[in-house]
Amino acid sequence: MIHIEGISKSYGSFKALDNLNIQIAKGEFYSLLGPNGAGKTTCINILSNIIKANSGSIIIDSLNIKDHLLEIKKKIGVVPQEIALYEDLTALENLKFWGRINGVSAVVLDAKIDEVLDIMNLREHRHKLVSSYSGGMKRRINIAAALLHDPDILLMDEPTVGIDPQSRLFTYEIFEKLHQEGKTILYTSHNMEEVERLSDRIGIIDHGRLIAEGTMSDLQQELSLHETLKISIARQEESSLPKAAELLDQKKIKYKIIKEQLYIPTKESSGELMDLLQLFDHHHIKVSSVEVKKVNLEMIFLELTGKTLRE
Repeated sequence: MIHIEGISKSYGSFKALDNLNIQIAKGEFYSLLGPNGAGKTTCINILSNIIKANSGSIIIDSLNIKDHLLEIKKKIGVVPQEIALYEDLTALENLKFWGRINGVSAVVLDAKIDEVLDIMNLREHRHKLVSSYSGGMKRRINIAAALLHDPDILLMDEPTVGIDPQSRLFTYEIFEKLHQEGKTILYTSHNMEEVERLSDRIGIIDHGRLIAEGTMSDLQQELSLHETLKISIARQEESSLPKAAELLDQKKIKYKIIKEQLYIPTKESSGELMDLLQLFDHHHIKVSSVEVKKVNLEMIFLELTGKTLRE
């Protein structure tokens, strides 16, 4: 359905995308996960023709975007990261505007607006100014605008940023329903929990390159991850963390240091933890806390990049 082949985009010496290759099947929910500046929004903007790539090609539903842009635009709904609404208009007025922009016939526009307002549970608020809406309501109208022309493909760039937990859960249910209806969805997010919940496959992007891709099971097997020990070393007169790291190096134990905490992947946490605690105790290194973390997307991301998502 979507074939991104060798896409690169630079701004001066900065490479926003560096030979990016992604294949997304029809009806697939595919999420791009990465830190700020990784290239997620640039990818969405190129697909929606807001900016042009320096090189590479994009094929959408067997059509080359360079030669069939108008036809492709009819197939795509875009939910931008920034709220694309007019605050001094009502929700109804905003949706009428975006419906006309997206080529929805006047004959069916009112019915489509009623439909998307019902999906978003906002019909009773249709005549209120958008400026009076909560952040979550604005996000839902932003999504509604992208659905008016019933696109086959949805490009969603961090669509749940800044919304409250209740609205977030409701929005997840909407996305799951759209997925069940067969929409092809390319989704970007900072939120690992929602990516893990919603996605068929996940692409992890950093410095404009795809560094890993697959289902959660694929990624876990590829990295041979089981559990991770998160160990905090007690603060002492002189930091014991370098000493602990030196001991782990000597024992050839794999680890990462993130925000002054040790992350140690393990296959058998209880036995390995006891060995580590004995090792540290023998060298007078005090441990203040230990947490056994099950394999999740955060652990996979840390293993691949060595950093937290928002670094």
